[in-house]
Amino acid sequence: MHASPTPRHARRRPESGVRRGLKLIAIAAAVIVVAGVAVGGFYAWSLTSRLQEASVPLKDAPAEPPALSEYTEPFAVLVVGTDECDDVVAAAFGPRCTDPENDGARNDVNMLLYVSANPRRATVVSFPRDLQVAIPECTNDDGSVFGGTDRASINTAFEDGGLSCVADTVSNLTGQSIPFAAKVSFGNVVNITDAIGGIEVCIGGDGIDDPDAGIQWEAGPRVVKGFDALAFLRTRKGIGDGSDLARIGNQQQYMSRLVNKLRSDEVLSNPGTLIGLANTAVNNIQPSESLADPVRIAQLAYTLKDVPFSDITFVQYPVVDDPFDSNRVAPDEASAQVLFEALAANAPLTITGEAGRGVVADPSAPTEEPAAPSEETPAPDASASPDASGAPGVVDLPENINGTKADQATCSAGNG
Repeated sequence: MHASPTPRHARRRPESGVRRGLKLIAIAAAVIVVAGVAVGGFYAWSLTSRLQEASVPLKDAPAEPPALSEYTEPFAVLVVGTDECDDVVAAAFGPRCTDPENDGARNDVNMLLYVSANPRRATVVSFPRDLQVAIPECTNDDGSVFGGTDRASINTAFEDGGLSCVADTVSNLTGQSIPFAAKVSFGNVVNITDAIGGIEVCIGGDGIDDPDAGIQWEAGPRVVKGFDALAFLRTRKGIGDGSDLARIGNQQQYMSRLVNKLRSDEVLSNPGTLIGLANTAVNNIQPSESLADPVRIAQLAYTLKDVPFSDITFVQYPVVDDPFDSNRVAPDEASAQVLFEALAANAPLTITGEAGRGVVADPSAPTEEPAAPSEETPAPDASASPDASGAPGVVDLPENINGTKADQATCSAGNG
């Protein structure tokens, strides 16, 4: 076991409330996971040379050229949300964007979308920003080389070596090949949220009262857009136990409702919304070179468009308390192995743990009693063993893998 290196970021002052909280998980997912589903064809029209010039290479980029047909193989897309200050948000966030001590950008949101083949299933794995991992040697966009470290917070990888460094870090942690990746920032979130007209979320418990996020909201349904969406995504102290893990659960509620909206007639039947969303999305991401092609993005969008809500799963990467720092977490490698082996086998997933620390069941959601199995058809055995047809059996994920399905209604666990 390697000794822990001296922290590279010791010069930084403690993060401000704004920097701690600004999160992009739901909108980041929308850019690649969902926006393409609704408007894939428009990308070919609106993708610009500027997008291609900003792209970065990936080690696992696919060799096969894009085509106007379904992507035949399983694939993974890494979506990274960074806390950089751009023109859209600089004025609104004041000291966060003017203090030299806060210079730079960190990948505070890291999500790996894994899409299986035949039948198609989509699983989004969220990684806590303070997860302690090894970061490999990386070369940044300016040519500088980061030598790597055996132990650092995962959210330092972007500053160390850009989008490709985050991809290499996540690939090494999970054992997954990552052929596609994209990055979004604060201002991108505002622009994309406005383009879809906002998302209705559910505030549960006693409402959300979080001065750090700048919100005081009563319980009940609420449409959020623009900076309100950012506030909802960054709130931590106002939900659950006030932890970053609670925030992930809350953001997954947003993601689920976003998926449902973008697959609904409200968006699909409105050409103006579709065109606006397409233009905004392609102008607000930094893609890998493998995604800087309108035909490829349309291909992935077409591949994802018919995945059932019951087979779209949002999970949190399993963690344990970090033995060296009580404020951080470490990988639970045994539970992670169960998850990624199930994905490799294309097995249906059952979440046995909680929806997340930051959410509760939506009390207004309709409930249906499950149909009792008939005498002729026994109930399926929830195991990874294949059935008579050779298809893998259902895998019950370990209880410390929290998450939800896209067809599961939840509300923020407000503690205000």
